Amino acid sequence: MNDILPGDVEVWQHVERTARELFSLFGYGEVRTPMVEDTALFVRSVGETTDIVGKEMYTFEDKGGRSLSLRPEGTAPAARAYIEHSVVNQEPLTRWFYMGPMFRYERMKTGRYRQFHQIGAEGYGSKEPAQDVELMDMVVQLLLKLGLTDVSLNINSLGDDACRPAYQTRLVEHLRAHSSELCSDCQVRLEKNPLRVLDCKNERCQQIASAAPNILESLCDPCRAHFAEVQRKLDALEIKYVVNPRIMRGLDYYTRTTFEFIAAHPVLGTASTVGGGGRYDKLVKSLGGPDVPAVGFGLGLDRLCLLLKESGQQFGRRTDLFIAVADEGSADAGFTLTSRLRREGFRVEFDTRGGSLKSQMKRADKVGAVFTLVLGEAERQSGQAQLKRMAGGDPTPVRLDELAQTLRTILKSQ
Repeated sequence: MNDILPGDVEVWQHVERTARELFSLFGYGEVRTPMVEDTALFVRSVGETTDIVGKEMYTFEDKGGRSLSLRPEGTAPAARAYIEHSVVNQEPLTRWFYMGPMFRYERMKTGRYRQFHQIGAEGYGSKEPAQDVELMDMVVQLLLKLGLTDVSLNINSLGDDACRPAYQTRLVEHLRAHSSELCSDCQVRLEKNPLRVLDCKNERCQQIASAAPNILESLCDPCRAHFAEVQRKLDALEIKYVVNPRIMRGLDYYTRTTFEFIAAHPVLGTASTVGGGGRYDKLVKSLGGPDVPAVGFGLGLDRLCLLLKESGQQFGRRTDLFIAVADEGSADAGFTLTSRLRREGFRVEFDTRGGSLKSQMKRADKVGAVFTLVLGEAERQSGQAQLKRMAGGDPTPVRLDELAQTLRTILKSQ
């Protein structure tokens, strides 16, 4: 679990701000759910045999004897809120997004932490392929706005209750022929949830999975038509993608469309998933709600920020002005002027410790101020000062009572 300090947090703020602005253009509203939920919510939604529930959740008993868990993902809490507040009766098509910390006791690796942060979105009420593609389009546009171009979209279909059982039978036959070669976890999965074997990260299990039957060859006609329409609409939006029948995701609630966004960057390894999602048409009903189709995604904010830090982009607002004082008698005037300019919307730095003019100018350089203004007795008496650009050049004479107007004009002209 990590602290995020100034210098890094500006990257996070940039991603969050960009996502909020973009998602609002798509008509998605923000939902905030508690970080703690009933453990049963995740057992029923995510799946009892998944690694998340079996190994990774932070679960505890409260003073009332109830089993609670820190949320390991965002879809189940959002679905619970959707049901609890009878949202389907208020709006038949509901679009939500969320941001916040999630918790899993995972193996540590680059960009994957036990408290991690996700940006996600959910669309309720539409069974159409267009809803699947809208969400993928939203992620694609977010990545482009962030300047992250080396991320590929991989898509698959998991079928549904009509065609998945037949595929699962074929898969089990293949896996049983290699059961002794599977890792201990996958030997358990083979008996309880064989699809999870395809999601295993063990190298030998991956080799066995790569030779397994292709799920796309087992789709029923409606699932095949849905997946074909997803591809057609992606093509219409000129969104590049790869059909990858090994994309399973790690959660039990997915049906039909699944997708992942995979980044190829040394900071994350040769290839690493930065987010993914899919359709989960049965989840809301399985949690006791109405029979409402849904589709969503989750993006790893930690990993997105790692990629952005490596991009060389600059984040955070610059310091417009640093006000230095030449003598102790000018400290109050400098402090007052700083406050007045901040109220006008400028980012102004002022060293409350005082100190020598040399030390104050070092501070101005450290905070990256565009301009500095030195305030001493002469400036206070005359009501005029010199606005100096830190990058060099001739200073600009300025009246102190017109400083805000002058500073705004110069900054706008840059």
